[in-house]
Amino acid sequence: MAPKLDPGLALEAKALVALAFRNGPIEDLHAGRTCPTCNGNSEISHISDVEMKKIMKAAVNKVYSLLWQRANDSTAYLNSVSFGLRYSQNWDDPEV
Repeated sequence: MAPKLDPGLALEAKALVALAFRNGPIEDLHAGRTCPTCNGNSEISHISDVEMKKIMKAAVNKVYSLLWQRANDSTAYLNSVSFGLRYSQNWDDPEV
């Protein structure tokens, strides 16, 4: 039997991703112009190692702070998730 989607957990996951990734350094890369030469070519790296490290470090720092809030300050955590939902409310649900 396949697991069923938990709607509350799906909303929380989308909010956390919005906070950790969408609102992080990756948005700066996304906001730039598309490369007319390499756009759509999966054989060409579109993110440098330095940029990838910056993205992942920012995401880990944000997820850590959110998990800390969840464990130590539930009001702040709920406020953060509510803020993340502003960006992610229309996103697709996770695939289970």
